[in-house]
Amino acid sequence: MARVFVYGTLKRGQPNHKVLLDGANGRAAFQGRGRTVEPYPLVIAGEHNIPWLLNLPGQGRRVAGEIYVVDEQMLSFLDEFEGCPDMYQRTPVRVTVLEWEGRQGTPEEMPATDGTLQCFVYSTASYAPEWVRLPHHDSYDSRGEHGLPYNPRENR
Repeated sequence: MARVFVYGTLKRGQPNHKVLLDGANGRAAFQGRGRTVEPYPLVIAGEHNIPWLLNLPGQGRRVAGEIYVVDEQMLSFLDEFEGCPDMYQRTPVRVTVLEWEGRQGTPEEMPATDGTLQCFVYSTASYAPEWVRLPHHDSYDSRGEHGLPYNPRENR
């Protein structure tokens, strides 16, 4: 089992959340909400208005998202779904837990005493240089005030 931090279209209420619910892809269980310990640039870019977490720790904002525990099958599915390693790269990130619904079990299943967890996140180090100058967001909603509607995969 692995923890994954999602910040974009995979969150609850967003266009691609359904893939986390589809048992044919593997198992994913919601654990809680969190925010990256370090700031990162979260930008909306490209012709389909995709949210991208640029792998530039220390720049941008502390990004809000959701924490899931996933099995190996789901992790492999997400790697393919996210175009890993070409579009996104699965990298470790430290997340501050804001709300926890996960198991209250062994220390490995719980946030650390400082309220943080290590998770995987799909970020990118391969982006157009001008993306760094796009507005940085601290959270993402496909129908947000940013005015950049996400173009779902099925419409491309």
